[in-house]
Amino acid sequence: MKTKFVCQQCGFETTKWLGKCPDCGQWNSLIEELAPTADIIKPKSNVVKRTLDVTSIKDMDFSDDVRFDTGENELNRVLGGGIVKGSLVLVGGAPGIGKSTLLLQICQYVSCRLKTLYISGEESQKQIKLRAKRLNVENNNLFIISDIDIDSICDTIINEQPGFVIIDSIQTMYKQGITSSPGSVSQIREATNSLMRIAKEQGIPIFIVGHINKDGNLAGPKILEHMVDTVLYFEGDNETNYRILRTVKNRFGATNEIGVFDMTDKGLIAVENPSKMMLEGRPLNISGTSITCMMEGSRPILSEVQCLTTPSTLASPRRMSTGLDYSRLAMLLAVLEKRTGLYTSNQDVYVNAVGGLKLFEPATDFSICVALASAIRDIPADENCVVVGEVGLAGEIRSVSNIDLRIREAARMGFKRIYVPYRNKITVNENIEIIRISNLKEGIQKIINKGE
Repeated sequence: MKTKFVCQQCGFETTKWLGKCPDCGQWNSLIEELAPTADIIKPKSNVVKRTLDVTSIKDMDFSDDVRFDTGENELNRVLGGGIVKGSLVLVGGAPGIGKSTLLLQICQYVSCRLKTLYISGEESQKQIKLRAKRLNVENNNLFIISDIDIDSICDTIINEQPGFVIIDSIQTMYKQGITSSPGSVSQIREATNSLMRIAKEQGIPIFIVGHINKDGNLAGPKILEHMVDTVLYFEGDNETNYRILRTVKNRFGATNEIGVFDMTDKGLIAVENPSKMMLEGRPLNISGTSITCMMEGSRPILSEVQCLTTPSTLASPRRMSTGLDYSRLAMLLAVLEKRTGLYTSNQDVYVNAVGGLKLFEPATDFSICVALASAIRDIPADENCVVVGEVGLAGEIRSVSNIDLRIREAARMGFKRIYVPYRNKITVNENIEIIRISNLKEGIQKIINKGE
């Protein structure tokens, strides 16, 4: 029987082993698998062809109950308003981040109205019961299955006709007839395809848990993310109890929405006011800090930026950032030196986004520059202000989107002033002083002078 070598990262196939995958560049990722025979690939001549029904989109019935509540407001926000019937949702994240915990908590609420199946290939039924007892999850309408045979699981779902299904995890599922081991590209692809067919034909929403690889990406072929309707990704670290659930893909709502949770001994608790959480314990009258307002999907969130500069003893001063792209930091330091005369060529620079958020949005540039300038001069910036704006290479402060939402959030959190780009159009009338800034040098002078 013929064999082939399949990359476990991207699904690339070749007839001989290679140390490095030529498609994705991963080393030692090609695993030998049995190739299907010609008899399997060749289509049967006696297959009856059929004509498919064609329906006008205007004639299709549409009911308002296409979604249902999860019981968690933060999860509803991330999903775009709730679980869509017949959808296939992939939930990924690092081990121990809270994937299984969150899904089991959802079962407590959903199973009050719908028959729910929790299918685990990693834990026995007694182990799931032990975890459910800790989370106070107990309902007569919640049923547990511990198995990895995807064909038997699919038959059970069709026979039982549940209203909600959870698969934990897709990497443990095994489909008979495929010689590769569970977790391989072929197994994951075929198992997901079987679940997708059931979700669409039966109208049953299915959540599947996915593992991640050493690079932090979802394990398995990239086609896995294309097949599902929604991809949710858990972010967080072991040093903090906060977890961020982010939408990477969503066919039924906005992408890049986030939900914030607090991990406790009783499970995950939704954080309804992330801005308050991010600003808790922030230092006052200290140099090197600034408050910005970023947009996570449709939600404005206030976040603290901290910077520290110290004289360097190295030939090449150290540049370190947490939550900020290194290239972006290098560019902002270059703009500061060229346009404001603040030099850091002989200093180590450290930048940190408090709370675990990522400062990927250009609207946070202005605030980062203010914190850097405050640290370089060792003068506190205005502690009662929020700073928003994108910094161009000429030192200009460029307009940002959703400025009205950012102003409302700053006013709601009790700040007295907000510094915004000069050319932004503002339509809101909030109880907060709005100061327009046209260039970086002017903004730094005003904000730091206010803090003195």
